[in-house]
Amino acid sequence: MATTVADYLLSRLGEWGVDKVFGFPGDGINGILAAFGKAGNQPKFIQARHEEMAAFEAVGYAKFGGRAAICMATSGPGAIHLLNGLYDAKLDHVPVVAIVGQTARSAMGGSYQQEVDLLTLFKDVASDYVQMVTVPEQLPNVIDRAIRIAEAQRAPTAVIIPSDVQELEYAAPTHEFKMVPSSVGIRWPDIQPDSESIRGAAQLLNEGSKVAILIGQGARGAAAEVREVAELLGAGVAKALLGKDSLPDDLPYVTGSIGLLGTRPSYEMMRDCDTLLTVGSSFPYTQFLPEPGQARGVQIDVDPKMIGLRYTNEFNIVADAGTALRALIPHLERKPDRSWQENLESSISRWWETMHDEAMVSADPVNPMRLFAELSTRLPANAMLSADSGSSANWYARQLKFRGEVRGSLSGNLATMGPGVPYAIGAKFAHPGRPAIAFAGDGAMQMNGLAELITIKHYWHEWDDPRLVVAVLHNNDLNQVTWEMRAMGGVPAFRESQALPDVDYAGFAESLGLQGIHVDNPDDVGPAWEKALAADRPTLLDVRTDPDIPPIPPHATLEQARKTAEAMIKGDDSAWGVVKEGVKTKIQEFLPHKEG
Repeated sequence: MATTVADYLLSRLGEWGVDKVFGFPGDGINGILAAFGKAGNQPKFIQARHEEMAAFEAVGYAKFGGRAAICMATSGPGAIHLLNGLYDAKLDHVPVVAIVGQTARSAMGGSYQQEVDLLTLFKDVASDYVQMVTVPEQLPNVIDRAIRIAEAQRAPTAVIIPSDVQELEYAAPTHEFKMVPSSVGIRWPDIQPDSESIRGAAQLLNEGSKVAILIGQGARGAAAEVREVAELLGAGVAKALLGKDSLPDDLPYVTGSIGLLGTRPSYEMMRDCDTLLTVGSSFPYTQFLPEPGQARGVQIDVDPKMIGLRYTNEFNIVADAGTALRALIPHLERKPDRSWQENLESSISRWWETMHDEAMVSADPVNPMRLFAELSTRLPANAMLSADSGSSANWYARQLKFRGEVRGSLSGNLATMGPGVPYAIGAKFAHPGRPAIAFAGDGAMQMNGLAELITIKHYWHEWDDPRLVVAVLHNNDLNQVTWEMRAMGGVPAFRESQALPDVDYAGFAESLGLQGIHVDNPDDVGPAWEKALAADRPTLLDVRTDPDIPPIPPHATLEQARKTAEAMIKGDDSAWGVVKEGVKTKIQEFLPHKEG
């Protein structure tokens, strides 16, 4: 039997080490689906319930697995559905390759069914590389470049293969004019920093007396080096949200997340520092960085396109984070005055006490912060966590204390709804022997999480560790937008847009053969986590949370407070609950704490 273009496609993916393809079928990729059958489902086709979910699962696989992921869809509507997940990859700098079908070449330009100009459609989201394969000899070059560029640029790329091309007999490129042979694999270099800049940066850091370090996901592989630099300089370390797992939170000088979802110690450190070292982060919210001219700056980033961004640095060093920090360390002097770091540590210790106290504030029925706080002390050391966009991201950022090898991620820059559950599925396929936990608001669950529980049902028996816990914040409200209307717009919640129909999420999970646990008593939250983390199957925690618990930033402005008050005056139907719970929560920051 002749080898088709589709057969060779799967073979080439295998040469690149691809073992999973996340997708959904359609006649535009029938040739490729047939090839999966002939190849014994190698690489393995993972069937999502929707193409957008397939893309999110690929993003989760790439984020937690540390290598390029593949998603696949049919022509027309299937390709269109991939876009949101691919934009999530683009904005969070994640290598994902989309392989999509297209109508037959003979029908192109004829207003044929499902004919969409896919090159134009993907031109922005896959701007680093998008190509259509029109002859068999083109295939290896296009696939190789799509994977290589995705990994090099940490970005999505796209390959379009018309349906008739998939079924052609494969022919390799020949040794002729206008043929482009290709090869598999790449060896990445260590990008060495400029030695003069290293010496200058070290002198700048040595001269600072109040050093702040900001790290992002680019520092994930350099935790040991970041620790050594922080200890030498007597510095504090803040983490951009995508870098929450780049350094453990139980180090006494780690101030936690930064930004609107961040901590008070991070906010105060940036407000008061005189020196800023940024490593592997493109954190965009400059209002949470030092004032212009306040601090002297050094930035280290492997991506030259992201260097010198956000702050007026004196040294912008293009290099891998670990390589640059190892070069920097011999030139750093241990600061004898530890008062800056000691003050930070005292503030951090008090902050964690405050977070515990806020989580224990009574609510009707369950304080959403308690759901996160009760997990924080029970987190398996190798857990993988995802959180959806919305209010759950607030509590993920501030209440969870990462220790050991805990990994976590969410939709950082796109902040799209819906990736929490598919991220966890992708993570499980990347590391089937590790437990995964997804936090999702009930809006995100209704949008697409419920359907992806079916995907979990379909595949969980294949995972070495069956634990995948989905925790739903069940408050029948699109809570984040409700609070944004109050705090930013100064208007009451518009119930016709914000109220959600009530759903029995645990009951739905149980109907699929998963474990479902209803929680409507605060004292049951901890035992529910213990039961879920000891289970022999995936679990859904259906937790009735109080929508009136405010996601108040520790650095909330008077303007935000004024607009929230205006919303209450204008007739917000939760006015009393908001005021009552807001006061009870915020006052925890000012009550006496235990010493130490």
